[in-house]
Amino acid sequence: MKLGIVGLPNVGKSTLFNAMTGAGVEVANYPFTTKDANVGLVSVPDSRLRVLAEMYDSLKTVHATIEFIDMPGLVGGASRGDGLGNKFLGTIREVAAIVHIVRCFDDDNVTHVSGGVDPARDVETVNLELIFADIEVLERRIEKTRKALKGDKGLEKELALLERILAALNDFVPARAIEFNEDERDFVSALDLLSYKPVIYAANINDSEAGNENECGYVKAIRKIAETEGSDVIAFAAKVEAELAELDEADRGAFLEELGIGESGLDKLVRASYHLLDLISFLTAGKPEVRAWTIRRGAKAPQAAGKIHTDIERGFIRAETIRYEELIACGSLAAAREKGLVRSEGKDYVVKDGDVIHFLFNV
Repeated sequence: MKLGIVGLPNVGKSTLFNAMTGAGVEVANYPFTTKDANVGLVSVPDSRLRVLAEMYDSLKTVHATIEFIDMPGLVGGASRGDGLGNKFLGTIREVAAIVHIVRCFDDDNVTHVSGGVDPARDVETVNLELIFADIEVLERRIEKTRKALKGDKGLEKELALLERILAALNDFVPARAIEFNEDERDFVSALDLLSYKPVIYAANINDSEAGNENECGYVKAIRKIAETEGSDVIAFAAKVEAELAELDEADRGAFLEELGIGESGLDKLVRASYHLLDLISFLTAGKPEVRAWTIRRGAKAPQAAGKIHTDIERGFIRAETIRYEELIACGSLAAAREKGLVRSEGKDYVVKDGDVIHFLFNV
C-alpha cells in the first residue's frame, strides 16, 4: 500500500513525514525545501500484536506497514511544469491514494506560498492541477477513440463515457466526485486519472486546537469540500506529532492523555488509510513471531496465504482460524481448541479483520 503525501509548500508535509518515519527530511520555512520524493515505511499501530506476543512469549513482533511518499510541494501551474510540477505529477501516478496536507493554522513566522491561510483555496489549487493534467490525458484518449470508432462502432459507449468525464473535469469537478456504475468504475480505474485517486484530507491545525479540531473553522471548510467528493478528513497538529515521535510508547500515552487527545494523528491517518483502500489485517502467532498481514477486504483464505508465501497459496489445504477476541478470552490456543472455537476453513472462506490463522499446505 503506497500513499503520496501532497500539498502546497510549507504546509507541514515533511514535518508529518519525519514524525511518522524518523527519516530526518529537511524542514525549513521556505518553499520547495523538499525537491525530491522521500519514501518511508510506517508501522501500522495494532495493540493486538502486543497481547498475542505476551500470550505466545514470542521472540519477535512484526507490524504491517504502509509506504508513504513525501512529495515536492505543488503550486499553481504544476500541470504546465511550473515549480517542481513535472516531478510531482510523475510521482503521484505511482501511488494508490493521496494524503493531501492542508494548512489550517495561523502563524506569521511560517511563510504561506499564497500569502495567507485559506484551506478551501489551497485544496482547489491542488485539485485543479490534477484536473488539468487529467484533461490533457483524456483529450488524447478521446482523439484516439474517435479515430478507432470509424472501424469499431462498439467504441461508442466508451467514447460517450470519456466525453462525460471530460465535461465534468472542464467544470472543475475531480473524477472521484463523478458517479459511475460498477462497469464504468473498472474502466475509469484503468485510465489512471490523477483526480480519480482516493483522497484523505489531513488538516494541519495549531497544537492548541488538538483534541478540539471540530470547532476549527478551517477544518469545517475542508469537511464541506470532502463531503462533495466522498473523501475522508482527519486533523493533526504537526508540532504535536513531532514531539510524540521523540517519546517511547509509555510516555506517548501519557502525553496524549495530558493533551486530552484520544489518539495520535498517525493512528488516525493509518485508520483512515485502511478504510480508504478497504484493507484489513489478519494475524499469525507463534513462539518465533507474531505478525500482522495486510489484505484487501473480501480476500479469501488462499489469497491471504499468498501474502505470507506463494508456495502456501499454491499448496493450500485449509486454514485453522479463530477470532482474536475468542482466543484472548480463552487464554490459550489449546483452551480454545477444547471449546471448539478453532475452525477449519477451506478455499472459499473470506478472511475477517482480526482472524488469527494457521495455514496448512502441501510443499
